[in-house]
Amino acid sequence: MSSPTEELFGGGSATGQLMARLDWPATPLGPVESWPQSLRAAVRIVLSSRYPMLLLWGERFTQLYNDAYSALIGDKHPGALGDDVRTTLAEGWDVLAPLIQEAMATGVASWVPALRLLLDRSGYREEAYFSVSHAPARDDDGRTVGIFTVCSEVTEQVVGERRLGLLRDLSVRGDGRTVDVASTCARLVEAIGGHRLDVPFAAIYLREGAALRRVACTDDAPAAEALPDVVLNGDPAWELWAASRGAATEVHGVAQRFTLPAGAFDEPVASAMVLPLPLPSAEADQPLGALVAGVSPSRALNEAYRSFFQLLAQQVAVAVRNSRAYEEERRRAEALAELDRVKTSFFTNVSHEFRTPLTLMLGPLSDALADDRHPLPPEQRERVETARRSADRLLTLVNSLLTFSSLEAGRAQSRARQVELPELTAEFAGVFRSAVERAGLRLEVDCPPLPRPVVLDPLNWERIVTNLLSNALKHTFVGRITVGLHAHPTELRLTVADTGIGIAEEELPRLFERFHRVEGAPSRSHEGTGIGLALVRELTRLEGGDVRVDSQVGRGTTFTVALPWTALRRSADAGVVAGELGDTARAVAQEASGWLVDPLRPEPAGPGPSETPPATGRGVRILVADDNADMRAYLVRLLTGQGWRVETVGTGRQALDAIRRDPPDLLLTDVMMPEVDGFTLVRTLRGRPETRALPAVVLSARAGADAAVEGLDLGADDYVVKPFTAADLVARVRATLDGARRRGWTPHAENHRADPASPTAGAAPDVAPPAV
Repeated sequence: MSSPTEELFGGGSATGQLMARLDWPATPLGPVESWPQSLRAAVRIVLSSRYPMLLLWGERFTQLYNDAYSALIGDKHPGALGDDVRTTLAEGWDVLAPLIQEAMATGVASWVPALRLLLDRSGYREEAYFSVSHAPARDDDGRTVGIFTVCSEVTEQVVGERRLGLLRDLSVRGDGRTVDVASTCARLVEAIGGHRLDVPFAAIYLREGAALRRVACTDDAPAAEALPDVVLNGDPAWELWAASRGAATEVHGVAQRFTLPAGAFDEPVASAMVLPLPLPSAEADQPLGALVAGVSPSRALNEAYRSFFQLLAQQVAVAVRNSRAYEEERRRAEALAELDRVKTSFFTNVSHEFRTPLTLMLGPLSDALADDRHPLPPEQRERVETARRSADRLLTLVNSLLTFSSLEAGRAQSRARQVELPELTAEFAGVFRSAVERAGLRLEVDCPPLPRPVVLDPLNWERIVTNLLSNALKHTFVGRITVGLHAHPTELRLTVADTGIGIAEEELPRLFERFHRVEGAPSRSHEGTGIGLALVRELTRLEGGDVRVDSQVGRGTTFTVALPWTALRRSADAGVVAGELGDTARAVAQEASGWLVDPLRPEPAGPGPSETPPATGRGVRILVADDNADMRAYLVRLLTGQGWRVETVGTGRQALDAIRRDPPDLLLTDVMMPEVDGFTLVRTLRGRPETRALPAVVLSARAGADAAVEGLDLGADDYVVKPFTAADLVARVRATLDGARRRGWTPHAENHRADPASPTAGAAPDVAPPAV
């Protein structure tokens, strides 16, 4: 028959077996045989549970517990069995006592989800957290004589969430997109300083050549004084150089270097972790620097704690890397902005400087043309008119650059006054009517009266309308151009629509970027600065509106300038003189007239040879390809004056057609032309057996050795940079012709002519893709 002790503590649990052998008569509870039935029942409940349970019984709070609870108290087991809990948990009794006393006094159970206790269960004063409930334990008479304690440890959950919160704070404070690296590091250690239970102190060191420099430290005077400002290569201080080479190190003896109370119970910090701040492996083979982080004296430096420090270092490294990248990007942006400012200033100054010589050119040229007392001979008048048209065009370009540079620099102003906008718009459009009709197009203008007055800058409006009409004329070959101005409930809309080539959908987002050109788009001329549409957008925005575009390839394009009525109710500025208007429109329309070349046939040959041509020029025929009408006319006068016959075309494709019909003795071509440029033209000719030896001289505004080499590499016989002198061009043409004759070039031989009966005689020329 088993004894009462074996019967009570039997069942196989390790703690039960220990209690069975305990000298209970020496405890306040006395021999097991004398225990009341209520105590026996309570012990059975505790031992049969797999959940951590502790029974406190009697005035001395004698402890009885199960296996699960024994694991919670660590080194205190098994000495705690039968002992007073006030002795066993003396370091945490100030926290437990109120809960136990309340449960015994009221008979009501309590529940605390995360109770922090100071425990000395592993050889140090440990910060631990428990979810714990205290319930009254009653004797046979129903009196409360003890406490049932049911608990579970939640230390890892509580500490883990706290550490995760620090990592979240670092991700927010470490956003380096608005501050430099030093400020980012200061914000990082400030965030770490708010979590001293896990990181009592911290410092960030970054590599600077052969040294590590401390860039930030938590505001702990003892730590700041003990940590060095700079560590040179090879210095063993705090194992910083070892960490900067990639090795995480634990530094002991911190308490001997300085005293810093920390942790949950203000114990001195005894150790620290020194960790590398890694760079991505693809970027560098050594870290950015090192992180020094104090270890809490209230937590063991176990695997979880070490992993947290690794994450901490990675988070700091990411923030520093991002800040450095942003700082470098900001420096690049500032450098580009400064370069842009310098370029804008340069263009502004140069453009202003251009005005003086242009004035001195335009004035005398206009005076010469208007002088009725000393009229110019027809040949001289033609030359002077060419010079004046070119000077007018240059003045227009200068004015556009000045306007654009002012807009870019933020100095442009809208000098508004009340205007009759329908009449003004119709007037600007009418300036283009002659050029539009010469191009075989219809110009339709629909500008009915507006229901309310309009106040805006008429000079800006002239530039807007002029640039849109010029763009439409350049890219429209059949059909019509329509200009409309109409009132809508919330805004005024100007529309310029055409039936031209249209714009591909993928090009529309970049259409208003400065200097952007749609590659390969057919046009009447390749001339222009590439800022016309960008200028339209900026001027429209200066007036308080915006511009949009709708287009379909092959169907046409519609530009819409929308101005809210609220932007058209400004105070008028009397500083704008009406006489200033129209100059820009007339100059641009005159320039557009020079684009108008019949795309189906070349222009007629220039004047015939002089009566006494040089012997070397007799019978020579030259084909000139240039999209500028004034340049074609000038070259015709210059070359026919040497006794050569001249034929002109306005595009590279027309040049290919003319050469296929009747090869000339020499081709003189510009580089920048619509459809087929000069380089593509030369390359195409060199790829055909019948024109491989045709002499070709290239004219270009692109100066420099690289441009000349490119042209000569493609097979040009000579490369002439604009501006050139007449004597220089004539000498180069003559030298090229002489060289061609020595090579045996005979353009009028039968094997060089296209056979009219050939199936390919009327086919479009095969054109190589444009050079990149």
